[in-house]
Formats: sequence, C-alpha cells, structure tokens
Amino acid sequence: MFMQAALEQGLIFGIMALGVLISYKILDFPDLSVDGSFPLGAAVGAAVLVGGHSPLLALLLAAAAGSLAGLVTGFIHTRFRITHLLSGIIVMIALYSVNIRVLGGAANQQLFQTPHLFSGSVPALPVLLLFVLGAKLGLDYLLRTQFGFALRALGDNPQVVTNLGLNADTYKILGLMVSGALIGLSGALMAQYQGYADVGMGTGMLVIGLAAIILGETVFSRLKGVGLTTVAVTGAVLYRLVVAGALKLGLPASDLKLITAVLLLGILVLQQRPRKARAVLPREKEETPC
Repeated sequence: MFMQAALEQGLIFGIMALGVLISYKILDFPDLSVDGSFPLGAAVGAAVLVGGHSPLLALLLAAAAGSLAGLVTGFIHTRFRITHLLSGIIVMIALYSVNIRVLGGAANQQLFQTPHLFSGSVPALPVLLLFVLGAKLGLDYLLRTQFGFALRALGDNPQVVTNLGLNADTYKILGLMVSGALIGLSGALMAQYQGYADVGMGTGMLVIGLAAIILGETVFSRLKGVGLTTVAVTGAVLYRLVVAGALKLGLPASDLKLITAVLLLGILVLQQRPRKARAVLPREKEETPC
C-alpha cells in the first residue's frame, strides 16, 4: 500500500512535470510561479467541490485557473520586459494571497466529507493512469502541430519564429498558459487525492518537476526515440518512488525537501561525469605517442 500510494502520487506529479517540461525544457523559461499555480489549482478545485459541483468541473476550472496564472506570468514578462525569473516570482508571491482568498480566507480546506473523484469505490490508480495518459497523449499531439513546432523553435531560437512572421511573445504566453493548465490540473488532482487543499502544498514544486525531468533524462540517456513527455512522466514516478523508499528506511517526513535537494544534486553530479570523461579523452589520445 505504501509503494502504491507513492506510485499514485508520482502519476499526479507526472502531470505537473509535463507542465514544467513545457516552460523549462521547450520554452527555456524557468517559471517559478509553479509553486503558486499548483496550490491555485488545488484551491480552486476545493472551492468548486465545497460549492457542491462535480469533481470533473472542479478539475476543469482548476486547469483554467492555472492557465490564467501562466497568462499573467507571460504578460508581465513580454509586456514589461521583466526577466522570466522575476516574472515568476512576482506571480508566485501574488498567488499566495489569491489562494487564501479562494479558500475563503483560510490557509486550508479539508474535503474528507465532500464527494470527490476518489471518494467512491473506484480505485485511484486506474483513474490517475487515465488522466496521465490523456495529458501525455494530448501534449504529444500538440507538440506535433504547427503550434508545437513554433514553441520548440521559440525555445531554441526566437529569431526563427519572428522570421516566420509569427509573434514570439504571443506564442510564449500561449505556451505558459498550457503549462499552467497542466500544473493547475495536477494541483486539483492532488487535493482530491489527499482530501484537502493547502496554500503551502506548492512549496518546492518547481524543484520536484525539474528533478523528475532530469531523473527521466538520466534513465533514458542511452535509449533513442524516447519522447520528452515519457521522460517527464517516468521521471516523476521514479522520483516519488525513490523518496518513498527513503522515508520507508526511517527518515522523517520533515526531511522530504532535503531528500529532494540531495537527489537533484546527485543526479546533476552524475550527469556531469560523462561530460568530463568525454572532454579528457581527446587529450589523452593526443598525449599518446604514435
């Protein structure tokens, strides 16, 4: 049961990692507002459920709220020419107060007595697999369209998008909106899965998303043909299983963020070693006499 819960949470984080993938990997936009838009999705979803509406509507509106957060971040960055880091920080700080307002002035909202997606007899795992598969396939399709190719080009070389007669700022905002929608959806799913929403549940979400992507890239580094979305989702599941294993060994839950930081640092260090080896190899060959 313990590892199953870790797997289920890893799937929820997988949707969040897909959102981080768009901003960080595709748009080359490290969006720090993730830590605010994740609990925004949870707060909006919880407020809709408490209002007596359906769980699916709660997820839909949570995704819309996350998309709106991405719109604001992109607008601040493109309209006022503020760096992406500061734009994300501004939105993240503002969303803390917004989330409290959405929750009716409280820092959290419990959903144990409120009907939600996981309160029935249907197991959580197949439901989450369905959502993750839908998000992954949907993003795969989007990235194969003209819009997706424009997003990829925008992250690699914005001038190419401009030369094609496209508005780079508009595409950047739209990309952040898609990213925010996935993150908001993930937050709402987590709130329904856990049975509560909390304004502090988004702390460290960007780091978790980055750790998932980097862990997935490390695992699939020698395999060709593995898509970015598969890397992100698999990395999120592996990340959660590793953390669950560390907690199972007796580490206190309060060390969760420390475990995440150490895990991310370890992955980055391991990634640097092959590069250093490849850099040293040619010199060794040059020093070898004929």
